[in-house]
Amino acid sequence: MKIAVLAGGISTERDVSLSSGGMIYRALRARGHQAVLVDVYLGVEGEAEGIFERESILEAEIEAVGEENPDIEAVKAMRGDGGVGFFGPNVLEICRMADCVFLALHGTSGEDGRIQACFDLLGIPYTGADFVGSCLAMDKGIAKDLFRAYRIPTPRGIRLRKGEREAEKIPYPCIVKTSCGGSSIGVSIAGDEEEYERAKEEAFRYGEEIIVEQYIRGREFSVGVMKGRALPVIEMAPGEGFYDYRNKYQAGAAVETCPALIPAEKAAEMQKIAEQVFSVLRLKSYARMDFIMSGEGEVYCLEANTLPGMTSTSLLPQEAAAAGMDFGALCEEILRYAVS
Repeated sequence: MKIAVLAGGISTERDVSLSSGGMIYRALRARGHQAVLVDVYLGVEGEAEGIFERESILEAEIEAVGEENPDIEAVKAMRGDGGVGFFGPNVLEICRMADCVFLALHGTSGEDGRIQACFDLLGIPYTGADFVGSCLAMDKGIAKDLFRAYRIPTPRGIRLRKGEREAEKIPYPCIVKTSCGGSSIGVSIAGDEEEYERAKEEAFRYGEEIIVEQYIRGREFSVGVMKGRALPVIEMAPGEGFYDYRNKYQAGAAVETCPALIPAEKAAEMQKIAEQVFSVLRLKSYARMDFIMSGEGEVYCLEANTLPGMTSTSLLPQEAAAAGMDFGALCEEILRYAVS
């Protein structure tokens, strides 16, 4: 099959997306597909004709995910047209030529439903959730409202827009995070008023709305779901601090155990909730739900990820491997969902 692997973009998760895209691209080529790796924002200069018969130029430029999120303004400056519009040169043409687009995008404009809606209008097949599920899951405020409506256990929290006063006060310590971000960028733990004000200022750098929620001290877990069926539970234990950007993407910064070493009934509880979230948010194909379990054994769902990372340290591939599916087979299965 001719497959356009879309990565990059201009979200704060750009580097993670490029790393995911590179691994997906290599796996699909190894399995005989005519895959090409394309930066959705920078595009492909020159003639697009015959691109699926050529080796990807972009793939050779991809490096490991750094400790800091990327300089997006520097990326925007690389566009010769000044960055007019989201799609770079030849991107839509290449996507139309493909049998399927494999979305390796993360964050704004890639995971929030907008590119999915565009492809639906153009009749371009793509992997992952549709525009409705993508939108619902990406906005953590909307997702938490749905969690509460369907009695899915989630930490107590509020949505707060820039300039608004808090309708209620979440006790310290609390978590402050951007409403529509990922990879723990813009996430802080505040233990007092001074830390809280700094945390809000940091989170508002990434959007007009933030989430303030109860801090649950405990163990962190994740559960992937494919076609409505949960994969084995994985536990993430960072060497220090919480499971932030560095601990997620720097090799050795966190110990990840799959299947998680927890009682079978707790694993089953998380898997059941993950499948329920998948249904409530109207997700399709595959997704990953993040959890925390308190010292008392109470399980809370934090959020859903509709295009989870596919890097060398990512969680979903580890869960799939524990279920007997290697990385190439995982990519093939996701692709099959999109074209069947």
